[in-house]
Amino acid sequence: MALSTPASDTRVVAGAVAVDLAAGPVAGVRSSSLYRDALRRLLRNRLAVAGLVVVLILCGLAIFADVLAPLPYTKTNFGRLNEPPSRDYPLGTDPLGRDLLSRMIYGARVSMLVGLGAQVIVVLLGVPIGALSGWFGGRVDLYLMRLVDVMYAFPNLLFVILVMSMLGAGLTNIFIAIGLTGWVGIARQTRAQVLSLKEKEFVEGARSLGAGFGRLLLRHVLPNSLTPIVVAVTFGVPQAIFTEAALSFIGVGINPPTPSWGQMVGEGQQYLRTYWHLCVFPSIAIAVTMLSFTFLGDGVRDALDPKLN
Repeated sequence: MALSTPASDTRVVAGAVAVDLAAGPVAGVRSSSLYRDALRRLLRNRLAVAGLVVVLILCGLAIFADVLAPLPYTKTNFGRLNEPPSRDYPLGTDPLGRDLLSRMIYGARVSMLVGLGAQVIVVLLGVPIGALSGWFGGRVDLYLMRLVDVMYAFPNLLFVILVMSMLGAGLTNIFIAIGLTGWVGIARQTRAQVLSLKEKEFVEGARSLGAGFGRLLLRHVLPNSLTPIVVAVTFGVPQAIFTEAALSFIGVGINPPTPSWGQMVGEGQQYLRTYWHLCVFPSIAIAVTMLSFTFLGDGVRDALDPKLN
């Protein structure tokens, strides 16, 4: 005997389903998005999390250096020159009797400013050049990419040294020198992303609805090109820090008495056999900083990899 469902019951069930669908996602189920899923994958990467923790600590040291440093970085004590680590001076003193711990804390401020500030200039130069090259193509692409090829022909560190020799030592000039030489990689990555996205269906749809050049590029193409740019910036920060350390090591970086880890290594390397602490502690700080950013960059790259979605 066949069972029949009354029409009224059918309408009740259909209405209930409609209400459930209109109510939105089921309670207790998290909504998903590219960056939320990427953050979840990033937090599962232990090395990336460790690198992120160290980076956050370095940012805290840079921001609160005036509070955290035991002594001013210019304060001298000529009665305790080149003293090894002790209770009063946990990392020892330098040839002028200045507290090495305080100078390293202030050196973290210089390194983080250089690393992040230089990447701002890199992004402001590289992203527009790469976007315009990829969007317009033709002669615009030809001329801009030849400029990129010319920049690639110069050894990066040598070109930075030449720019610093022209501008002179100083923190602002380091920003400019690294920014002028470091934008070519991001420009190429942005160009490649724009070339692959500008013919996509969602861009054609926006164009058919009357969206102009600026709206198409800024609202539809560039937001979908952020993944390689974010990864490039993450890897660019330790490169900028290392470049600043190299410049300060050879004497064309930060002006004394402002402390810089590279400058401290350069000043202490001649005393390595007798006063090892002058060179070893700043070198460890540079190595840990670069390693932390590298771990973080690897984690960000893996988290944002579209193949893992």
